[in-house]
Amino acid sequence: MKKIAPTKDEIKLLEPFIGLALAHIHVPSTTAQFASATAAIKAAGIVGFDTESKPTFIVGDVSEGPHVVQFALRDQAYLFQLHRAEGIPFLIELLQSDALIKVGFGLRSDRGHIYAKLGVHFNAVVDLNTVFSRDGYHKEMGVRAAVGLLLKQRFAKSRHVTTSNWSQPQLTPQQMLYAANDAYAALKVLETLDLRREDLPVMGVAVSDAAERSSLG
Repeated sequence: MKKIAPTKDEIKLLEPFIGLALAHIHVPSTTAQFASATAAIKAAGIVGFDTESKPTFIVGDVSEGPHVVQFALRDQAYLFQLHRAEGIPFLIELLQSDALIKVGFGLRSDRGHIYAKLGVHFNAVVDLNTVFSRDGYHKEMGVRAAVGLLLKQRFAKSRHVTTSNWSQPQLTPQQMLYAANDAYAALKVLETLDLRREDLPVMGVAVSDAAERSSLG
Protein backbone atom coordinates (compact mmCIF):
# COMPACT_ATOMS: atom_id res chain seq x y z
CA MET A 1 0.00 0.00 0.00
CA LYS A 2 1.33 3.38 -1.00
CA LYS A 3 1.92 5.88 1.79
CA ILE A 4 0.52 9.40 1.57
CA ALA A 5 2.38 12.58 2.48
CA PRO A 6 0.67 15.36 4.45
CA THR A 7 -1.49 17.71 2.38
CA LYS A 8 -0.91 21.45 2.14
CA ASP A 9 -3.97 22.08 4.31
CA GLU A 10 -2.67 19.69 6.96
CA ILE A 11 0.75 21.32 6.92
CA LYS A 12 -0.79 24.79 7.41
CA LEU A 13 -2.06 23.71 10.84
CA LEU A 14 1.41 22.84 12.15
CA GLU A 15 3.77 24.99 14.19
CA PRO A 16 6.47 26.86 12.21
CA PHE A 17 9.75 25.11 11.43
CA ILE A 18 12.52 26.14 13.80
CA GLY A 19 15.48 26.96 11.59
CA LEU A 20 18.84 28.66 11.87
CA ALA A 21 18.93 32.31 12.90
CA LEU A 22 20.71 34.88 10.77
CA ALA A 23 23.64 35.02 13.21
CA HIS A 24 24.46 31.39 12.36
CA ILE A 25 24.42 31.86 8.59
CA HIS A 26 27.74 32.76 6.96
CA VAL A 27 28.48 34.09 3.48
CA PRO A 28 32.26 33.81 2.90
CA SER A 29 33.87 36.51 0.79
CA THR A 30 37.63 36.14 1.32
CA THR A 31 40.04 33.27 0.72
CA ALA A 32 40.55 32.89 4.48
CA GLN A 33 36.81 32.75 5.10
CA PHE A 34 36.30 30.18 2.35
CA ALA A 35 39.13 28.06 3.76
CA SER A 36 37.62 28.19 7.25
CA ALA A 37 34.16 27.36 5.94
CA THR A 38 35.48 24.43 3.92
CA ALA A 39 37.28 22.99 6.93
CA ALA A 40 34.12 23.18 9.05
CA ILE A 41 31.98 21.61 6.32
CA LYS A 42 34.42 18.74 5.72
CA ALA A 43 34.67 18.08 9.45
CA ALA A 44 30.88 17.65 9.65
CA GLY A 45 30.97 14.62 7.31
CA ILE A 46 27.27 14.87 6.41
CA VAL A 47 25.63 18.18 5.52
CA GLY A 48 22.34 19.51 4.26
CA PHE A 49 22.69 20.75 0.70
CA ASP A 50 20.82 22.84 -1.82
CA THR A 51 21.38 25.38 -4.59
CA GLU A 52 19.64 28.56 -5.71
CA SER A 53 19.53 30.06 -9.19
CA LYS A 54 18.29 33.32 -10.64
CA PRO A 55 14.93 32.40 -12.15
CA THR A 56 14.12 32.69 -15.84
CA PHE A 57 10.76 34.07 -16.89
CA ILE A 58 10.99 33.82 -20.69
CA VAL A 59 10.23 30.57 -22.50
CA GLY A 60 13.42 29.12 -23.93
CA ASP A 61 15.77 30.97 -21.60
CA VAL A 62 18.32 28.74 -19.90
CA SER A 63 19.32 29.43 -16.32
CA GLU A 64 22.96 30.28 -15.74
CA GLY A 65 22.75 28.94 -12.22
CA PRO A 66 23.42 27.80 -9.72
CA HIS A 67 24.32 31.19 -8.29
CA VAL A 68 24.33 30.12 -4.64
CA VAL A 69 25.34 26.77 -3.15
CA GLN A 70 24.48 26.16 0.48
CA PHE A 71 25.84 23.74 3.06
CA ALA A 72 24.05 23.30 6.39
CA LEU A 73 25.60 21.85 9.53
CA ARG A 74 23.85 21.12 12.82
CA ASP A 75 24.36 24.62 14.19
CA GLN A 76 25.29 26.82 11.24
CA ALA A 77 25.20 27.18 7.47
CA TYR A 78 27.51 28.47 4.76
CA LEU A 79 26.33 30.07 1.53
CA PHE A 80 28.82 30.04 -1.35
CA GLN A 81 28.12 32.68 -4.00
CA LEU A 82 29.52 31.59 -7.33
CA HIS A 83 30.39 35.09 -8.50
CA ARG A 84 33.12 35.13 -5.83
CA ALA A 85 36.11 33.66 -7.68
CA GLU A 86 38.05 33.14 -4.44
CA GLY A 87 35.57 30.49 -3.36
CA ILE A 88 35.37 28.38 -6.53
CA PRO A 89 38.34 26.07 -5.79
CA PHE A 90 36.97 25.40 -2.30
CA LEU A 91 33.47 24.77 -3.64
CA ILE A 92 34.76 22.34 -6.26
CA GLU A 93 36.68 20.47 -3.57
CA LEU A 94 33.48 20.04 -1.53
CA LEU A 95 31.33 19.07 -4.49
CA GLN A 96 33.80 16.44 -5.71
CA SER A 97 34.50 15.01 -2.26
CA ASP A 98 33.41 11.40 -1.80
CA ALA A 99 33.97 11.72 1.95
CA LEU A 100 31.46 14.56 2.39
CA ILE A 101 27.86 13.36 2.01
CA LYS A 102 25.54 16.04 0.65
CA VAL A 103 21.87 15.52 1.57
CA GLY A 104 18.86 17.29 0.10
CA PHE A 105 15.65 17.07 -1.92
CA GLY A 106 15.46 16.90 -5.71
CA LEU A 107 19.23 16.91 -6.16
CA ARG A 108 19.34 14.86 -9.35
CA SER A 109 18.80 17.96 -11.49
CA ASP A 110 21.53 19.79 -9.57
CA ARG A 111 24.09 17.33 -10.94
CA GLY A 112 23.66 18.50 -14.51
CA HIS A 113 23.50 22.18 -13.56
CA ILE A 114 26.68 21.94 -11.53
CA TYR A 115 28.49 20.14 -14.33
CA ALA A 116 27.35 22.75 -16.86
CA LYS A 117 28.43 25.60 -14.60
CA LEU A 118 31.68 24.27 -13.16
CA GLY A 119 32.60 21.25 -15.29
CA VAL A 120 32.91 18.93 -12.28
CA HIS A 121 31.12 15.85 -10.99
CA PHE A 122 28.89 16.27 -7.96
CA ASN A 123 29.71 13.26 -5.79
CA ALA A 124 28.42 11.58 -2.60
CA VAL A 125 24.85 12.83 -2.98
CA VAL A 126 21.79 11.59 -1.08
CA ASP A 127 18.46 12.66 -2.57
CA LEU A 128 15.94 12.22 0.24
CA ASN A 129 13.16 11.76 -2.31
CA THR A 130 14.78 8.40 -3.04
CA VAL A 131 14.61 7.48 0.66
CA PHE A 132 10.90 8.25 0.89
CA SER A 133 10.14 6.53 -2.40
CA ARG A 134 11.93 3.44 -1.12
CA ASP A 135 9.75 3.64 2.00
CA GLY A 136 6.53 3.51 -0.02
CA TYR A 137 5.54 7.13 -0.67
CA HIS A 138 3.94 7.43 -4.10
CA LYS A 139 5.35 10.77 -5.23
CA GLU A 140 8.35 13.00 -4.59
CA MET A 141 8.12 14.12 -1.01
CA GLY A 142 9.80 17.53 -1.04
CA VAL A 143 11.12 19.41 1.95
CA ARG A 144 7.79 20.89 3.08
CA ALA A 145 5.97 17.57 3.18
CA ALA A 146 8.92 15.79 4.82
CA VAL A 147 9.23 18.42 7.55
CA GLY A 148 5.50 18.21 8.14
CA LEU A 149 5.54 14.41 8.27
CA LEU A 150 8.58 13.84 10.46
CA LEU A 151 9.10 17.04 12.42
CA LYS A 152 5.43 18.02 12.68
CA GLN A 153 6.39 21.55 11.66
CA ARG A 154 5.44 23.91 8.84
CA PHE A 155 8.30 24.84 6.51
CA ALA A 156 7.33 28.07 4.81
CA LYS A 157 8.43 28.87 1.26
CA SER A 158 7.88 32.44 0.15
CA ARG A 159 7.45 32.75 -3.60
CA HIS A 160 8.75 36.31 -3.31
CA VAL A 161 12.06 34.95 -2.00
CA THR A 162 12.33 31.78 -4.09
CA THR A 163 11.90 33.75 -7.32
CA SER A 164 14.21 36.60 -6.29
CA ASN A 165 17.52 37.48 -7.93
CA TRP A 166 19.99 34.97 -6.52
CA SER A 167 22.81 36.31 -8.72
CA GLN A 168 22.98 39.71 -7.02
CA PRO A 169 26.30 40.56 -5.30
CA GLN A 170 24.83 40.86 -1.81
CA LEU A 171 22.12 38.50 -0.61
CA THR A 172 19.28 39.96 1.42
CA PRO A 173 18.63 38.68 4.96
CA GLN A 174 15.46 37.00 3.65
CA GLN A 175 17.45 35.19 0.96
CA MET A 176 20.07 34.10 3.48
CA LEU A 177 17.46 32.69 5.87
CA TYR A 178 15.61 30.86 3.13
CA ALA A 179 18.69 29.39 1.43
CA ALA A 180 20.31 28.25 4.66
CA ASN A 181 17.18 26.70 6.12
CA ASP A 182 16.24 24.90 2.92
CA ALA A 183 19.46 22.93 3.34
CA TYR A 184 19.16 22.80 7.15
CA ALA A 185 15.67 21.30 6.95
CA ALA A 186 17.02 18.45 4.81
CA LEU A 187 19.66 17.70 7.44
CA LYS A 188 17.03 17.72 10.22
CA VAL A 189 14.86 15.32 8.22
CA LEU A 190 17.82 12.97 7.75
CA GLU A 191 18.59 13.07 11.47
CA THR A 192 14.97 12.19 12.26
CA LEU A 193 15.04 9.28 9.81
CA ASP A 194 17.95 7.92 11.87
CA LEU A 195 19.42 5.85 9.06
CA ARG A 196 22.79 4.18 9.25
CA ARG A 197 25.40 5.76 7.01
CA GLU A 198 25.81 2.51 5.09
CA ASP A 199 22.05 2.44 4.36
CA LEU A 200 22.00 5.84 2.67
CA PRO A 201 21.34 5.72 -1.10
CA VAL A 202 24.49 7.63 -2.03
CA MET A 203 24.80 8.62 -5.69
CA GLY A 204 28.34 8.70 -7.04
CA VAL A 205 30.24 9.25 -10.24
CA ALA A 206 28.74 6.24 -12.01
CA VAL A 207 25.28 7.79 -12.12
CA SER A 208 26.43 11.39 -12.40
CA ASP A 209 27.61 10.79 -15.97
CA ALA A 210 24.12 9.76 -17.05
CA ALA A 211 22.50 12.54 -15.03
CA GLU A 212 24.54 15.29 -16.57
CA ARG A 213 24.03 13.91 -20.09
CA SER A 214 20.29 13.86 -19.49
CA SER A 215 20.30 17.39 -18.09
CA LEU A 216 22.41 18.76 -20.90
CA GLY A 217 20.35 17.04 -23.56
